[in-house]
Amino acid sequence: MEISYFEFAKHLIRFNRQVYLDHNATTPVSEHVRKKMDQALKYHYGNPSSFYGMGRKSASLVEDAREHVANAIHANASEVIFTACATESNNAVLKSVAEHFYPKKKKIISTPIEHPSVTNTLAYLETQGVVVEYCPVDNKGRVQLTELEKLVDEDTFLVCCILANNETGVIQDIQAVTKIAKKHGALVLTDCVQALGKIPIDVHAWDVDYASFSAHKLYGPKGIGALYVKQGSPFTPFLHGGHQESGLRAGTESIHNIVGFGAACQQVDKLLAHAGEVRELKKQLIQRLKQIKPDCVVNSPEADAECLPNTLSVSFPGVENAGLMGMLDYRGIAVSAGSACSTGEDTPSHVLKAIGLSDKAARETIRISLGHDTSVRDIQYTAQVVRDYIEGRISFVNMLAPAQLNETIIFNEDTFILDVRPSDDRAKFKGIPNAHEVNPLYVERYLKQLPHDKQIIVYCPGGGLSVMISYYLKAKGFKRITNLRGGLDGWRNRRSDLYEKYAGQNVTVLEADDGR
Repeated sequence: MEISYFEFAKHLIRFNRQVYLDHNATTPVSEHVRKKMDQALKYHYGNPSSFYGMGRKSASLVEDAREHVANAIHANASEVIFTACATESNNAVLKSVAEHFYPKKKKIISTPIEHPSVTNTLAYLETQGVVVEYCPVDNKGRVQLTELEKLVDEDTFLVCCILANNETGVIQDIQAVTKIAKKHGALVLTDCVQALGKIPIDVHAWDVDYASFSAHKLYGPKGIGALYVKQGSPFTPFLHGGHQESGLRAGTESIHNIVGFGAACQQVDKLLAHAGEVRELKKQLIQRLKQIKPDCVVNSPEADAECLPNTLSVSFPGVENAGLMGMLDYRGIAVSAGSACSTGEDTPSHVLKAIGLSDKAARETIRISLGHDTSVRDIQYTAQVVRDYIEGRISFVNMLAPAQLNETIIFNEDTFILDVRPSDDRAKFKGIPNAHEVNPLYVERYLKQLPHDKQIIVYCPGGGLSVMISYYLKAKGFKRITNLRGGLDGWRNRRSDLYEKYAGQNVTVLEADDGR
């Protein structure tokens, strides 16, 4: 009887305990922020550009929020521009500054560990003639300042350096970067998205010209960002239209989101005061993981001053991150990975490559990012699930090697092939015959159409995303789940004969159940 109860308790823990350890991706909206936003939505719907009372009140709320953001980053309120997100902020600065200086000056210096909103925008500017050079980083992601000194010259008009990296948590010495840039008259943009609320920020003391921020990394709402522009630094509007944001960013202000951002910034001091406790929890987790797998490699700097208190990048040699992430998700734990398997490319993270990890090591790496509400029990539970997985004490999703997927399996009436590739990959490559296509972002909307009495073979472009979905389906009660290792890419390479003969035949697009 005791054994039966124990097994039932394990079932409840497995499927009901939720541990969120992906705070660098986004954070839950805090109760304080939610209340302020609710008030703005309910009572303050006037257009801030209107001159009557309701409009003036809305305008006042915007300016109050601007003050809160400015105080949190040690800036003047007049230097803060509200945007839709940090991606917009980074785009606006890069394109504006390039337009201002090019072709008189042609060069931007950046780092290889920037956020895609910077790296992809720089790639675009290169097509317009701008020269972009990248300063190398060491094996912990720290910018090599001696190399930066060599790269910055009189032709350099901007230096881009992320303050704290979203994957490894490494913190840069922005003040030192700025000093090097200023020697040659170059401006400085720093992406501060991951840092706000985790480490102190002082844009005036650092003497940076531009800094980007996002509310949803700070227990605020999504869809609202901020851009710091140092007084006197060149900046032209990214969006043209009305006079909003002192004529620098057109469009009617999103009052409730701006209020939410301001409210989140009011809590920055409390978050900073709690950072030490978060760091201690991270250290406990590192210790437990090293006990579980002594050869695991911590990619994040372990010195307190060099890494965000909440961020941990760790590699487990011999353990594919896709399978580990899938099992963690199956057990209610949300983490992230360095491999961009969900993009359809299945390519290793550019950040992990920049710090010297091989493709194989990058695919054995996960990122864990704690929050202010992470508990000791969360850490203990996570470590136990990792131990169970690595030591083989839990049930795995079945894996099918690409070479094993033959005509007998494909055309067997007992086989149901589930294509969870993103739409861009489907546009490039025909799929496995007899497959059923679904949108991977909304798998739960197709559950009623999936058979419980057949073997479901799940595949994606590279085999990573499908592992996650395979574990999800297993958690939903589907017993016969098999993941195609290596995905369509692996099958096309190993069974090119079958691909050329059958690819794209008899493919069904399933209609999502909208719940009505």
